[in-house]
Amino acid sequence: MTQSAAKTVAIGLIPGPFHDRLAPLSLAQGWMDWAGYISPSVLDTAEFEYFAIRNQATLFDISPMHKYRITGPDAQAMINRVVTRDVAKIGDGRVGYVMWCDEEGMLIDDGTLFRFSARDFRLCCQERMFSWLLDGAYGFDVEVTDESDSIAALSLQGPTSYSLLKDAGLDVADMKPFDWREVEPGLWISRTGFTGDLGYELWVPWNDALPLWDRLWDAGDHWGLRAIGFDALHIARIEAGFVAAGMDFQPAHGAMRLHRGRTPIELGFGRMVHFDKGHFNGRRALLAQQEKGARYHLVKIDLGGFKPAQDALIYHRKRREVGHVTSGVWSPTTKRNIALAELKAPYGDSKINDLWAEIYVNQEGRWERRLVPVTVETKPFFINARARATPPGAF
Repeated sequence: MTQSAAKTVAIGLIPGPFHDRLAPLSLAQGWMDWAGYISPSVLDTAEFEYFAIRNQATLFDISPMHKYRITGPDAQAMINRVVTRDVAKIGDGRVGYVMWCDEEGMLIDDGTLFRFSARDFRLCCQERMFSWLLDGAYGFDVEVTDESDSIAALSLQGPTSYSLLKDAGLDVADMKPFDWREVEPGLWISRTGFTGDLGYELWVPWNDALPLWDRLWDAGDHWGLRAIGFDALHIARIEAGFVAAGMDFQPAHGAMRLHRGRTPIELGFGRMVHFDKGHFNGRRALLAQQEKGARYHLVKIDLGGFKPAQDALIYHRKRREVGHVTSGVWSPTTKRNIALAELKAPYGDSKINDLWAEIYVNQEGRWERRLVPVTVETKPFFINARARATPPGAF
């Protein structure tokens, strides 16, 4: 076969459904790998994009998320068997945050569960779960379908997001947080997001992605709409106190070393473990941990100074190493140095005083070591009533 007759096979990252709109907006040319797709880490500057989240409206392509449809007479029973919370308490047309573990109680992943009915669900998550879900479906009358490459999605976040949707002809005034519905044939909207702010996620068939983008973009000029990348979203999600797989915990299926996994209890999500619903993966191990106590505590912390503390070690009384920062940023809105940190028990629970973070700062080629005080927080760093107001205000 001659070279001209040979077919060209693409290698590397795959353009997502919105890439043709994102590429012309990318001044920074900052791209990253998300589940094999080309995803923006930053399009302009992370600072401008972050402030758009908190003051305007933003679009972020969440199509690379893994999406699995679980249907059939036993759909609810099967999902209840594999996740830790009781999904029977999630109503039709609602979205629930869920976690699932291995038999040792170690977290495999977390995600959002969209309930059409007791016979029909969609699970969205970070890690590939298709084979694992098929194993979990054994013995149940269900069908598991991988919709990852057939459903496109956009996250529209920020105080003007509701007003933008209204101008685009989409009526979501009565949608409460975690509601979702089909607003037009093939277009589903959920009042969900990863920013802790007012926001929505829009779901359409893959081939309808670009018309949806254009519709929102045409309505967005008056509301300050900007496309954003992951770097800006990362700041907002830490402010909201949301955990991220691969950063604040290592998914059990991806951990290469023993005991590197963490349980929902150790991550501060004991409320998401419903022991009274019957058996589920990891139940025995989690019951034992509830009685014995957690090995670690993932906590929100406020740090002295203004230098981000990403990966900093944390000490008790400036001497004993007791943990490390998993995600740390300077919060532009709250004007605080904030982080999520993993501490060895009992630190972060019964012992929260006299904690210090070791931060190294490079100033013109010279490293300086600083010990800054740490305060354990119990609430998210960013809380705004507009995120829960129904109907939302016309910002």
